[in-house]
Amino acid sequence: MSGRRAARTTALAAVVAATVVSMPAAHAQPADDALKSYTDLTREAEKLTQDHLKAQSDLARANAIVGAATEAEKKALAESEQYRGQVDVLTTASFEGARLNNLSAFLTSTSQQDFLERMQAMNIIASDQNAAVSRMSANLDAAQKARTDASKAAAAAEKFATDVSTRKVAMDQQVTAARSKYQSLSVPQQKALAAPGPTVNVQVPAGAAGAALSFALSQQGKPYVFGSNGPNSWDCSSLTQASYRAAGVTIPRVTYDQAKIGRAVSRGEVAAGDLIIYYSGQSHVAMAVNNTTAVHASTEGVPVKTASIDSIGPISVIRRVVG
Repeated sequence: MSGRRAARTTALAAVVAATVVSMPAAHAQPADDALKSYTDLTREAEKLTQDHLKAQSDLARANAIVGAATEAEKKALAESEQYRGQVDVLTTASFEGARLNNLSAFLTSTSQQDFLERMQAMNIIASDQNAAVSRMSANLDAAQKARTDASKAAAAAEKFATDVSTRKVAMDQQVTAARSKYQSLSVPQQKALAAPGPTVNVQVPAGAAGAALSFALSQQGKPYVFGSNGPNSWDCSSLTQASYRAAGVTIPRVTYDQAKIGRAVSRGEVAAGDLIIYYSGQSHVAMAVNNTTAVHASTEGVPVKTASIDSIGPISVIRRVVG
């Protein structure tokens, strides 16, 4: 193999390794190691899924800005044409002999009163002309700004579209790796992961937080699927979003944005309905049932169920959505 070809091969391998967590070697592993490997793969797959969803959200927002800016330009141009007509009428009148000045009013007046009335009329016409020109100019400036905004937004949307495609490739590769690893687990391991655990029923508090928690608890036992939006399966952030939607509260789709809503509370202040965001990259979310337990969509192979808040992972931030 030539030195140049070997260098290309090495570089490609480095890029893939930087994007996707590699599957472990094919030789036999202890059961605990295999399960840890699966957990690591699914955690990275969940992060890349959130990255992809975030990129999709950014793209949709950029496209909305393009649409709004384009409509603003159309409106401004239409309004400028309206004033252009008024300006044209007044300009034509001037060219056809209308003399909008004090001398013209004086020479054509038949009396002092007539002079005053002509002066008042001319002042009104001149004022109207100036206002029409000013408004037409302002609308043309607004149209130009809207066109510039639309152009910038379109460029951003193109970048986000590329980002969506790139992140989807990484996500699909990682999800495939995680699913393949799941198939390599032993039957007892798969059964342990799929065990629904005891169904938790609690007296939820009044208000939106309680209604959201009630919905989340009603989903216990449903499967986790990477990127799923329900209603038959969920990922972690789609479950929390749907829960608050059921309570009449709109929250963002992805964990990164859910980590910014409401207000922060400390671990000791955790109450029913709070969102608990995990890991330094803020890639997983659960909903507090009380100060010790949370309900969440964990990962593929594991149904929606409750767990100890502190057992799910390292906590990044806790957000109180309402109240």
